[in-house]
Amino acid sequence: MVHERLTRALKMNRKQFRRRTGIYPETFAKMKAVLLERKANKTKPGRPATLSLTEQLLLTLEFWREYRTFAHLGDDWGVHETTVQRTVERVEAALISSQQFQLPEKRTLQEADTVFTIVAVDASEVPCERPKKTAPLVQRQEETAHAEVPGSAEHGHSDDSGGGDQCGCGA
Repeated sequence: MVHERLTRALKMNRKQFRRRTGIYPETFAKMKAVLLERKANKTKPGRPATLSLTEQLLLTLEFWREYRTFAHLGDDWGVHETTVQRTVERVEAALISSQQFQLPEKRTLQEADTVFTIVAVDASEVPCERPKKTAPLVQRQEETAHAEVPGSAEHGHSDDSGGGDQCGCGA
């Protein structure tokens, strides 16, 4: 059974295919040839795979491109997540062992003429260090605030000038 995803992907033009899978159709054909060659050289046949080699390759490319979970890919392709994991590992191993598909070596990357400029901005928040307000300090501040009010000695009104109630207590 050919999945609809595969037929849609194979019908795409070059630009759409590249956008969908991350590689051009020519590279896809080379990868498929490597997988077919590996399958032909297999000594023990084993149980036949649920997905064809082309479907396995497309599934692996979807995993690399979108980095979705194996469970989600398994749901989309109609297989179990462990099957997806084994398939991705098997396709990766085949492509790596062919030595046709590799990332550039470290020396090639270092010799590039590209100059990178990096600007790092530290935007982390650090709490300010402030003295802690303790109960005795708060009490002292309240006492000094009451002592500063003129003419109020515990509402005794020692100032009997007859000017009325200055503190507003009504006494």
